[in-house]
Amino acid sequence: MSQMPCLNERVRHAWNGVFRLTVALVAATLVISVVGCSGPVAPPKDEANPKPPNPPAVVEPGVVRANTMFGFDLLRQISRTEPGKNVFISPVSVSTALAMTYNGAGGETSKAMAKTLGLEGMSLNQVNSGYAALLDSLRSADPKVALDIANSLWARKGIALKPEFLEANQRFYAAGLAELDFTDPGALTTINSWVSKNTRGKIPQIIDRIEADSILFLVNATYFKGDWSLQFDEKETREIEFHLAGGKSKPWPTMFRRGDYGYFRGKGFQAVRLPYGSGRLSMYVVLPDKDSSLDALCSGLTATAWDEIMSNSRETPCFIGIPRLKMEYGLKLNDALKAMGMEVAFDRLKADFSRMLPDPPGGYIGNVVHKTMVEVNEKGTEAAAATSVEIKLKSAMPVQPAEVIVDRPYLIAVRDDQSGMILFIGAIYDPK
Repeated sequence: MSQMPCLNERVRHAWNGVFRLTVALVAATLVISVVGCSGPVAPPKDEANPKPPNPPAVVEPGVVRANTMFGFDLLRQISRTEPGKNVFISPVSVSTALAMTYNGAGGETSKAMAKTLGLEGMSLNQVNSGYAALLDSLRSADPKVALDIANSLWARKGIALKPEFLEANQRFYAAGLAELDFTDPGALTTINSWVSKNTRGKIPQIIDRIEADSILFLVNATYFKGDWSLQFDEKETREIEFHLAGGKSKPWPTMFRRGDYGYFRGKGFQAVRLPYGSGRLSMYVVLPDKDSSLDALCSGLTATAWDEIMSNSRETPCFIGIPRLKMEYGLKLNDALKAMGMEVAFDRLKADFSRMLPDPPGGYIGNVVHKTMVEVNEKGTEAAAATSVEIKLKSAMPVQPAEVIVDRPYLIAVRDDQSGMILFIGAIYDPK
């Protein structure tokens, strides 16, 4: 595909749509660029998460490609349900949490999850070894860039999870197990505190309640902070009109600089690579042409199309302008994952997680919650993500009945619960 001249001064009026796409592609970059992370912080009890013993030295291309495919499919599915709204996800966070869960799936549930995650044709051992090698590679990607990825399992005290399931998650995902009393309000605080610690305070809360039939949370926390290899000069930042998809525009602070960047001119778009640190990690910004749209671009953005951008980008003198960005994003992924083929995993009657716990009682996925944040400025990019996969029991948890034996003086009240007005109140000393 032929090269086109790089951006010039008119770029300031050509950035329609880059805001949302920058948001989406920062997350995809975490997967495609094969970025680096440090070791996870252990869950409570001060038990160090075990490192994968002797993981493969070479990252499995199939796992990386599966993450790429899954990331774009998930982005596209969410964008369909939230048209015109910013979307920012971390494919590596979501897929890692689901890969841990995949170790407990059997039968049709396992097949559905493999298809959705792009893991068809790979054995479970290949999948786990691939993730172990990927996470190990991430740890040493670039000493100038911070990327922390931590995994953990939080189980209801008294629930017997299968040893093979626990061993796989500890060995390949360095996911430490902590058993908690889920009836204690402090359990919720403990899980959220772990997430906050492993995202350096950027994601303070991932779950807002623990229900009576919740038995396990599989949690991933991801943190990224990288300075640009070529930083922007704040003196060059100025407001220009950012043209919104609906035709309106608004002034927005935009960072400018000249330099040699990886550049590709495709059909209906331009793509530019902005490296971090030593250059292994990068942000890719893909800008639709004026006569195209971000919706059209996203609809055709597949793993194959992405590979074309990656393989055909060439160092080119460029003048670029990128909006400052700061946002938080979060959503429940249940509907998106069901639409992508994982519906059986959420089905209370049909889900098969027999490799995780005995059936009966059996389990199913209750909720998959994902939260992210991102800030892009003249110095670089900071981003964080957390994903929680909640497993619930198919049969309701037995609840210990409360004992209320009214055998002594007591108080009664009749209250209008809508207004809060107490209609009657009395102290009963003798029920005669």
